[in-house]
Amino acid sequence: MASNYAANEKVDARWCDRCGTLIMGRECSCGSEARTFRINGPGDIRPAMGEGKDLILDLLRRNFGTDGGLGDRMLFLNKVPGEDRTDEVIAHGAVIAVVRFEVETNDFSIELRQAGAELLMNDATTNVVAFGNMSGHLKGKTVPGENIRSVKGQFPAGAPLILLKGTKVGPGIALVGSDDLAHAERAVKIKDLNNVSGMVLSPASDRNRFVESNRKHLKGLERTAASEIQEFIRGRKEPVTASFSGGKDSLAALGVLLTVKRDPELLFVDTGLEFPETIGYVDGFVRKNRFRLHKAKAGDAFWRNVDTFGPPAKDFRWCCKVCKLGPITDMISRDFPRGTITVEGNRVLESFARSKIGFVSKSPFVPNQIALNPVRTWTSSEIWGYIWMKGLEYNPLYERDFERIGCYLCASCLSSEWRNTGRIHPDLYGRWEDYLKGYARDRGLPEEFVDMGFWRWKVLPPKMVRIAEERELTFQPKGSNGPALKILKGATSCAAGGFSMDAVVTVPRNRDFSSVEDALRTVGEVRYSEEFEIALVKTRTGTAKIFGGGQVSVVSKWQKDAEPLFERTVKALFRAQMCTSCGICAKRCARHAIRIDNGLHVDPRKCNSCGRCEDSCMVSHYYDKLV
Repeated sequence: MASNYAANEKVDARWCDRCGTLIMGRECSCGSEARTFRINGPGDIRPAMGEGKDLILDLLRRNFGTDGGLGDRMLFLNKVPGEDRTDEVIAHGAVIAVVRFEVETNDFSIELRQAGAELLMNDATTNVVAFGNMSGHLKGKTVPGENIRSVKGQFPAGAPLILLKGTKVGPGIALVGSDDLAHAERAVKIKDLNNVSGMVLSPASDRNRFVESNRKHLKGLERTAASEIQEFIRGRKEPVTASFSGGKDSLAALGVLLTVKRDPELLFVDTGLEFPETIGYVDGFVRKNRFRLHKAKAGDAFWRNVDTFGPPAKDFRWCCKVCKLGPITDMISRDFPRGTITVEGNRVLESFARSKIGFVSKSPFVPNQIALNPVRTWTSSEIWGYIWMKGLEYNPLYERDFERIGCYLCASCLSSEWRNTGRIHPDLYGRWEDYLKGYARDRGLPEEFVDMGFWRWKVLPPKMVRIAEERELTFQPKGSNGPALKILKGATSCAAGGFSMDAVVTVPRNRDFSSVEDALRTVGEVRYSEEFEIALVKTRTGTAKIFGGGQVSVVSKWQKDAEPLFERTVKALFRAQMCTSCGICAKRCARHAIRIDNGLHVDPRKCNSCGRCEDSCMVSHYYDKLV
C-alpha cells in the first residue's frame, strides 16, 4: 500500500484468508501467500476500533437486520475523499460498504458494495428487493415499480438495498419509500448486479492475529526507521527529544526512538484546548514510564485572540501558531538553548500539506528545532500494528471513534467527530457552539453557519457551495469590524514619475498607533509623527506612508517594486495591531532585534530589515485570509 497514489486511484491491498486479516507486507507470517484486492487510493487503511466498529455493526443491523456475523472479525476502514468522514469498510478481504457522515442530516449512512450485498443476502430481514423483466447491462439503471417482484421490510427513500434478480445480487438505493415502490416510475437504482462470486469468508480474528500475521513486516519498518534516526544523530551535540502529542503517530515514533535512545525527554504542548483524556493520558504515560516531560502551556491564548481573528478554519488555522507553535518555540528556547533534534510522528498520508515531507524537516515557525520524521511513510494500519506489537499504551479516545486527536474544537476535525465530542463532553461542545452562535448572530449570518459547519472554511469546497446554493445561503458578514483592504488605486504611473498605490486598510485598533512604527522597522528606515499619526518608511525600492485613519500610500520608481513594498507595508500594519505576542518572530531573528511586550518592539540599531520575522509571523502568513 504505497503512499504516492492520487486520491480515487485504485491501489492494491493484501489479505490472508487463512488468518482473516490485513497483510501489510508481501506475505503473511503464517506462510500463506496474501491475496490482492482493490481499494481507493491513497490507501491509508486503519483498524475499526471500539465504538467505531460498533457504529458499522449498528448501521448494518439497522438497515438490513443483520451484521453478517462480523462481530468477531477484524474490520478495517480506508479513508476516501469526501466533505466529511467517508470510509470504505473492509472485511473478508473485500470492500463491503462505504460509511459516510451526512452533514445535512448530521448522521451516518451506509451504502453496500457488491461484496457486502453477497455477504448479507441470505441473512438480511429488511431492505431486500427482488425484481425481473429486465436484461442486458443493468449497472446504473433504474427499476420501475411494475418490475418489482417482492419487498422485504420497511424503509424510506434513500435507504441502501440488497437487490436480487434471478441468480444475480447487488447493492442498490431506494428512490422512494417501500410503501410506494410498486407504483413508482423510478423505484430503485441499481448500483451493481452480478452472479454470486462465492467470496471466501475469513475465520474469526483479532488484534493479536493481526500483529502476528504482520510481525516480520513491522520489525522491518522499525529497523529502517531506527537506523535513520541513529545515522542522523550520530556525532550531533543537540539534545534528542520526542514530540508527544497524545496521538498514535507520535506514540509510534517514540517507540522507534526508544530502540535507539533509552531516556529521551518528551515535549508536549497544552494548547488550552486539549481533551481531558489527552491531558490525563500524557501525564499518566510519563509518570508510569518515568520520562521527563517538558510541557508548554498556551493558557487562554485561544480565547484571548478569537475575537480578533474570528473562528479558525481548515484553510485559516491561526490557532496552531498562537496555541502550539508560539509556546513550543518559547519552551525550547528556555529549556534547550542550543536547540534540539525532535523525533515527531508526521506522516505523508495525514494531509496534503505533509505529502512531501522528508525524514528531516524544519519549520520556519520553530527556528530552534530540527524535526525527524521516522514514520512518515507508514500507513495507519502499520502505526496501529506497531503500537500493539510493542504493547504501548495509547490514548483511550481512539476507542471512542476518533480517527485523529488534537484540539477538541479544531476546525480540521470532522463534523462527525465534533458530534462525538458533544456526546462525550457536552460542556466543551457547548462553550464553542455558544461562541459560534453569538459570532454568527452579531454578523447576521444564517444559523447554518454553525449547525452545518460552514464556519470550518474560509473558502467553501464544492459540496458546501452546492448546499449553500440549494438553500440560498450567503455567508458574507454584515457590519463586520474585522480586517479589510480597499484598493483605491493599483500600481499606476504618476505624473511626477514612477508608480504609486493607494488603499484604505481597516484593522482592529488593539494598540496605540505608535506600535506601527516598530513593525515598519522590519521593512525599512522609519520616521514617525505622533502628533499627526503618520508613519513614513523608506527602502531602497521606494517609500510608503501609513496614516492613523488607515490610509496607505506607496511610491516607487518601478511597478515591480511598488506592489511588494505595498504588501510588506500593509502586513506591518496588521502585525502591529494584531500581534498575538507569541514570540516566534523574536526567536526567528538572528540579530535579536525584536522584543515582545504587549506586541513587538524592534531595535533599529540591530534590525537590518531582512524580513525573516515576517516569514515566521502568523498574521503575515494568513494575510490573504485576513483581508
